[in-house]
Amino acid sequence: MDNLLWVAMAGAKENFHSLSVRSNNLANANTTGFKAEFENTRSMSVFGNAYPTRAFAMTEIPGYNFDGGAMQTTGRTLDIAVQGEGFIAVRDGDGNEAYTRFGNLSIGSDGVLRTTNGLEIVDEDGNQIVLPTPLAEINVNSDGYLTGKPIDAEADVVETYQRIKLVNPDVRSIEKGYDGLFRSRDGAILAQDDTVQVQSGMLEASNVNPVEELTSLIRVQRQYDMQMKMMQSAGEMDDAQNRLLAYS
Repeated sequence: MDNLLWVAMAGAKENFHSLSVRSNNLANANTTGFKAEFENTRSMSVFGNAYPTRAFAMTEIPGYNFDGGAMQTTGRTLDIAVQGEGFIAVRDGDGNEAYTRFGNLSIGSDGVLRTTNGLEIVDEDGNQIVLPTPLAEINVNSDGYLTGKPIDAEADVVETYQRIKLVNPDVRSIEKGYDGLFRSRDGAILAQDDTVQVQSGMLEASNVNPVEELTSLIRVQRQYDMQMKMMQSAGEMDDAQNRLLAYS
């Protein structure tokens, strides 16, 4: 009974973790630039001072789906979408450099360029991007340079400001944090990659497939229910055994 209960408990625990991964993907089906997470469960032997006598289940996140999401035309000059591979450099909540595909940008009253969810954009030298305000016009070139026209400037005047840092790491060398941002596994700061291009006036949609995630949620939920029934059966068998021993 102990082995049955152990296996069922381990399976139910990891099914619960799988549900959280799939639920998070589904919840971000409409999040700009979101990359879906994969999940996988495998058996692991329990090692001790002797030979392993049982196994338990372990859920892993083997990687992320880096396929590009659908491109949505917005017509807004501060909406940018990375074309092909690459990421936009930002400052996370702790002030460290991180990377995202979220290209919905805005200029604050202080002139700082941020994403609409409050993350500061980083320039190619790793510095904060500060623009003169107000501006009559602002554009983002395909190579990430910001250009604009000050108010009251002549019609043919176009000024070039800082350049948005764009990187293109090996996807095997980065990982996603709980905040949804990507970082180097070794903590290194990635270098500017001049081959990365962006398109202004567009946003990249999430690459989550809602139908696939929903069917996976149903599958994992059924597995979880099966594990719970096994745990219940183990308890009932244990009670029956105790009753038999009591009458013997």
